[in-house]
Order: sequence, then C-alpha cells, then structure tokens
Amino acid sequence: MDIDLLSKMVKELILDNDRVVLPGLGSFVAEIVPSTFSDKGYTINPPYRKLHFRAKPDEGSELVQFYAQTNNVEFAVAERIIKDFISELKPVIHTKKIVVFPGLGRLRATKENNLFFVADEDLDIYPDGFALEPVSLKTHQETREEVAAVVTDLKSILQEPEAEPVVEVPEPETQVEEIPESEPIIEEPEAVVEENKEQETQTEEVQVEEVQVEEHVIEEPAKKKGSLKKALIIVLSIIFVLLLAYAIVGRVAPDFVDSFLYTPEELKILNHRL
Repeated sequence: MDIDLLSKMVKELILDNDRVVLPGLGSFVAEIVPSTFSDKGYTINPPYRKLHFRAKPDEGSELVQFYAQTNNVEFAVAERIIKDFISELKPVIHTKKIVVFPGLGRLRATKENNLFFVADEDLDIYPDGFALEPVSLKTHQETREEVAAVVTDLKSILQEPEAEPVVEVPEPETQVEEIPESEPIIEEPEAVVEENKEQETQTEEVQVEEVQVEEHVIEEPAKKKGSLKKALIIVLSIIFVLLLAYAIVGRVAPDFVDSFLYTPEELKILNHRL
C-alpha cells in the first residue's frame, strides 16, 4: 500500500460520506459551505463542500471495508494493512511536517505536531453542485445623463407648492320666532322698545363672538394638520434622496462605500479573496 492508493480511496469515499477515518491518526471531514459574495458584493458564488482534517481519535470502518472489497481480502487483513501503513506515516508527518495526498491536498503539522489539512484549489467533492456557476449582479451602470435627470426630477418634486386645505365654517342658524295669529299685537312703550333693542344688540354681539371663537378653534387644528403633513412629506423626500444618492455612489464608487461598511482588516480580507 502507498500514499497514492490511500488518497484515491479517501477521495472516493468522501464523495458519499461526510467522514473517512484513518485509524490511529484522525479523520477527513467534509462540510458544506453556503453561498458567498465576492467582487465587492456584486457576485454570488455557489455552495461547495470543504475538506478538512480532524486529528482526534474516532471510530469508523469505511476505509477498511472499501479496501477489503476492492482487493478481495478479509476484513481483518485489510484492517492490519491500513493500520500498519498509517503507523509508518505518523513519524513521517512529525518529521517532515508535511505529507502530500495526490488529488486531495497536503496534510501538515505544526511545531507542536498539531495536524491540519490544506485542500487543493481545484478539489471538487460536491457532486450535487455540478454545473453551478457564480452569478454576477452587474447588469446596468447609470450614466451621468441618467443621474442628472433623476436629480432634476427630485428637485421639481420638492419645489412644488402644496395647497393648504380649506375649512368651511358652518354659518349659524338664525331662529325666527313665529307669532301666533290668535294672539293680539300689543304696542309697547318707547322705553320698553329701546330696552328690547339694546338686549337684541347685546345678544347679536355675543353670537358673533361665539362664532369667531368657533372659527378660531376650527382653524387651529386645520393649520396643525397642514403643517404636520408638509413636514412628513419633506422628511420622506429627504430620505428618498439619501437612499438614491447611496445607491448611485454604491454603483459609481463602491470602494468609497466599502470604506464605511467594513474595517480596514475586513477590506484586506475581501480584496485578498478577490
């Protein structure tokens, strides 16, 4: 048995299993990585399976069974062959700090002999992701003429005067007392007539004052409603202008927007991935 055969068996098994155990050394583990963004958020990358190595004692006989079936040997014989090969592989990893698995990647060791795996860049162990390709969101870029036209339209909307609401004040109803025909008309003295006229004048003045007070009370809520409505429209217009300006700046100068959204360390990581 050699490292090429071991690498082929691991790659064959990892396509249908999430874990392949190397007895006495650790296990290869495959995990699905969800879709990610690149190109400053304008490209969607499809999901894929990532292969890494877990250097912990684990139980699993997939590798031994696969070797026994493909070589027509007993399970005990296959188990002994694989364990002997891995026991010889351990000191090589601890000494050279690296073992290459052809078609998979490189198993490395730190100074403290902690193992970790670096997969090949073109490694594909996700059959369900066949033919999946990145999707670009760069479909259209605004020209200066289009931006100028949008800004002009917004200015015209903000400068249009708003008609103030008109509140109709109901006229007070005048009650007319009817004199019954059966009652005789008695002429009153001049003093009594003048006194009645003064009372009627005072009554009319009181009614006029009441009407003015009612008009003032009605006009105040109407003015408040009109001012609140104007303020709400102005605030919504400003928010719309800011959102539009943010979208335009994101298309024209995405680097400037990224400087606000990400820290310098995050920008370095994004640019390094790109």
